[in-house]
Amino acid sequence: MKEYLQVTEVIDWQHSTVLELAKKIAFKHQTLEAIAKACFEWVRDEIYHSSDYQMNPVTCRASDVLKYKTGYCYAKSHLLAALLRANNIPTGFCYQRLSINDNGEPYCLHGLNAVYLPEIGWYRVDARGNRSGIDAQFVPPKEQLAYKIQLPGEADFQNILSEPLLLVVEALKASSTWDSLLLNLPDISLELFDSMV
Repeated sequence: MKEYLQVTEVIDWQHSTVLELAKKIAFKHQTLEAIAKACFEWVRDEIYHSSDYQMNPVTCRASDVLKYKTGYCYAKSHLLAALLRANNIPTGFCYQRLSINDNGEPYCLHGLNAVYLPEIGWYRVDARGNRSGIDAQFVPPKEQLAYKIQLPGEADFQNILSEPLLLVVEALKASSTWDSLLLNLPDISLELFDSMV
């Protein structure tokens, strides 16, 4: 599990503001599951999805997501991982491939997390933020993500990665505004994904 607890440049959970928030959230709860749920709900509800709210800057590093209170789904998953890892809860990264307009092409990746809960094992959560038609919740063992796979070109990748995909990090770092990233959302073919991880 060590790799799912590591600190990295992007998942900088030892940053003072991230550590402070992680401890503040955990203070009110007794179990790892309750801490995990509270961290999930905090990121889901308190960090504004960049595209939904048309907010800049485009964030990537967990501490920046917290500082600017905004991020795309990928960045929100980075902060959630940082908060959970700061509380010694193993956390990984998962991806779905979704149609951008619900009609097929073009597609993009959608980022979410898997958290290791002692009573359950790996459990996927999606902190992208709820809005009309999206109701992601933390209700283990039932999985309640933001999106369901509906079209042939979409995919629910089952891999649990210890680090975010490099192409996702590069896309976030290459975009200076929320709308420029919206026009260049990262994508990967179904065939390529397994060869990259």
